[in-house]
Amino acid sequence: MVTKAVASHHKADAQATLRVGVIGAGIMGSNHARVLAGLPGTTLVGIVDPLPEHRNRATELAGCRAFAGLDELLDEGVDAVTIAAPTHLHHEIALACIARNINIMVEKPIASSVEEGHEIVEAARRAGVTLMVGHVERFNPAVAAIKQAISGEDILSIGITRVGPFPPRMSNVGVVIDLAVHDIDLIRWFTESDIVEVQPQLSSAVAEREDIALLQFRTASGVLAHINTNWLTPFKARSVTVATRGKYVMGDLLTRQVTECFGFKPDGSYSMRHLPVGHDEPLRAELIAFLRAVRSGGHPAVSGDEGVASLEIAIRCLENPPRPAASSPPRKGPRRVVG
Repeated sequence: MVTKAVASHHKADAQATLRVGVIGAGIMGSNHARVLAGLPGTTLVGIVDPLPEHRNRATELAGCRAFAGLDELLDEGVDAVTIAAPTHLHHEIALACIARNINIMVEKPIASSVEEGHEIVEAARRAGVTLMVGHVERFNPAVAAIKQAISGEDILSIGITRVGPFPPRMSNVGVVIDLAVHDIDLIRWFTESDIVEVQPQLSSAVAEREDIALLQFRTASGVLAHINTNWLTPFKARSVTVATRGKYVMGDLLTRQVTECFGFKPDGSYSMRHLPVGHDEPLRAELIAFLRAVRSGGHPAVSGDEGVASLEIAIRCLENPPRPAASSPPRKGPRRVVG
């Protein structure tokens, strides 16, 4: 009877309407509000931003209330929030929400420093609230198709290109934190292995911070990977290639076309096919995954620990010279992580 009562309670929680808020009404936060406003079983309570022009834009886009301060939103009563404020505010905002037992999704990077990231993770763990990190590229249907194609394969190397023009928004970070952290997360996710060696080459051609980065990595499982990223290319390009012992997979993350080469023969011939790719909006899929974890109390799709690990590698790329891998024993297989 007790088991049935517990199961019934979880079922009721899963069906309950969640009251959700958004913190930060820039481009990303406004899109969070737009998507959340249209999700079933969700009430968008409002969005917070200190700038009137940001609040006006978010209100027009999502049709929700807008608040100038965080406490105004939280006092309305929310079950969960997404944090899309500037990175240097993530730590303060996340801890304030966790202190009120509010579930949170924090946009990447999780914090400005590894220490702040660990503090967020530990606070969420102690409070028993869901913490997810917004690495939206995992929810790109092309990325999901690549992940499925290489499942169970012996991965040899990964190459990722993420380039484009200088962003119109002002930023206090360079391409490593702004762009490459996406792909650091993908390398760790594809290989299910930690990165143990880092060899960065950085340059500041036109910006104050690095606007060109050529990054090389080795994972604990022996996979070689590289990331090419910059703000100097006049057009956007997003591509991933993965070589395994049995196949070669190529994916364009913008056109969402994924091609697989396989059946290699001694004469150099091989077969090729296009893989099926879904059409979901990545942000919508990401927010649905977050709310599903809130309702179920299960593990989030991207844990706080994973978010901190990717941030740590990104920061190591910016150090001159980069420090060696952490002294703790690397994990070579799939990880079960919480936080």
